[in-house]
Amino acid sequence: MFTGLIREIATVKSYQNSILSIKSKHKAKLGDSIAINGVCLTVIEIYDDGFALELADETRSIIDESKISGEVHIEPAMMMSDRFEGHIVQGHVDCIGTVSQITPRENGTDFIIKVDSKYISHIVPKGSITIDGISLTINDVGEDSFRLTIIPHTLENTLIREYKIGTQINIETDMFARYIDHILTQKEKRNKSMSWGDIDVMQMGY
Repeated sequence: MFTGLIREIATVKSYQNSILSIKSKHKAKLGDSIAINGVCLTVIEIYDDGFALELADETRSIIDESKISGEVHIEPAMMMSDRFEGHIVQGHVDCIGTVSQITPRENGTDFIIKVDSKYISHIVPKGSITIDGISLTINDVGEDSFRLTIIPHTLENTLIREYKIGTQINIETDMFARYIDHILTQKEKRNKSMSWGDIDVMQMGY
């Protein structure tokens, strides 16, 4: 599990045959889970100046592979003893969004992000969302887009500063919104009252 707080901006050394090599100050261990631009991956090799991770076919089919080049956000999985900040992030990318509008404000910058409309039910006004691994608060939600206001500190310390119109981003929607939507959808399909046992079974599927 992650919190959506970026710990370092690292650099991709290479990406070949599903193996991603990262140059980083973070001292990883074999088997560690590390989110790379919001994608949870497992460390399979350690270098003096970084580590390597492997991307499964399922992961590669969902993410925009252009997001694993150049500089990337990294966040090691949180430990039980860590202070909980941000929000609950699984590192499971739901979809790719596209920056459609950027508007500077007096104390921040508005970004309009367009997504496939089928994901809008999982995007809640004033709720949380993960963009390239960053925990952010949603301001407004439309039929196929949502608005974020990025404060100067976040803009200066993340790769959001490099976003332009047309930039594609990894999006993980709110876990609880996905659970609720799934439960209600299954209830409608079954057309019957559901027990807590039914709900537990559905939740175990995540």
